[in-house]
Amino acid sequence: MERRRGRGLARHSTRASYSLMNARQLLELLAIATLLTACGGTHGESSDRIVVFNAGSLSIPIRAALDSFAAREHVTFAQENAGSLETARKLTELGQIPDVIALADYEVFPHYLMPEQVEWYLDFARNRMVLAYTPKSRFADEISTANWWQIVQREGVQVGRSDPNLDPNGYRTLLTMQLAEKHYGVAGLYDSLLAHAPSRNVRPKEVDLVGLVQAGEMDYIWSYESLATAAGLKFVELPTAIDLSSPADSASYATVSVRVRGKTPTDSVTFRGQPIVYALSIPKGAPHPDVAARFVAYMVKGNGARIMRATGLDMLDPPIVVGSGVPAVVATAAGGGPAGPNGAPR
Repeated sequence: MERRRGRGLARHSTRASYSLMNARQLLELLAIATLLTACGGTHGESSDRIVVFNAGSLSIPIRAALDSFAAREHVTFAQENAGSLETARKLTELGQIPDVIALADYEVFPHYLMPEQVEWYLDFARNRMVLAYTPKSRFADEISTANWWQIVQREGVQVGRSDPNLDPNGYRTLLTMQLAEKHYGVAGLYDSLLAHAPSRNVRPKEVDLVGLVQAGEMDYIWSYESLATAAGLKFVELPTAIDLSSPADSASYATVSVRVRGKTPTDSVTFRGQPIVYALSIPKGAPHPDVAARFVAYMVKGNGARIMRATGLDMLDPPIVVGSGVPAVVATAAGGGPAGPNGAPR
């Protein structure tokens, strides 16, 4: 399925211009991210309020945009952070309906949420897989793009990853490992990499691993470039053939796949390798749809998008709308009307 994506990911020269948060600031925000955070009001259903459910790796960018939007629009907000699949199940299994839902994989929308919970979604950012670490990690002075897959298999090295049944970073880690076996031509490499990131090192979402690697409990963690950048972590920049960042490598990425839990415990969904793209939507029955639409427009255009870029998130320009029933203010911010079913403009 061909999808138009905009310019490539920013590299080192662009990252150098980011306004980065230090590790202590990140940990403080991630501690807050484990709770439903209410700012400036109660949980009432007033029209000057917005509730956002988002992927863990979006906790910092969206919090920054919410802070700015709330001050400008004189609204209060609540933010809840979890793995994208866990977030989707809050709607499908628990009946919790936020105003905005923002996820780390656009495919979660058609697989889990459409058409019952949402009618459209908007692709708004991209990312790449990295292997993050600190200067205190074992063999930190040796690891490189060329030898990372050998370093993480050394005795005593602790590698963390997130749960593939809860978090797209978790199943993307498995896809990256499969692609690594093909890329390096080493039979059995996937199984070995997986064995060196055992179940005891698995956490619900990738942001849960940041504190562990900073504390030295993990040597390396599978993460996203934006999160590693915001946390001030060092990271291995993987070959584009395996890091799920390059539209040019889409056909190669699609040769690998992972099955995870579906809408119910007895159901499953297959995710194939493809470039990482984040998406968001306003669910049906959102309690504050007008405020939600204004916030989405603010996120993807102008000052809101600049604020999110400053946290290290690579925003799509322009964003891409898929589906129907998009609020007019969102369609305008996205640069036009809704897209066709394959993401191309009508």
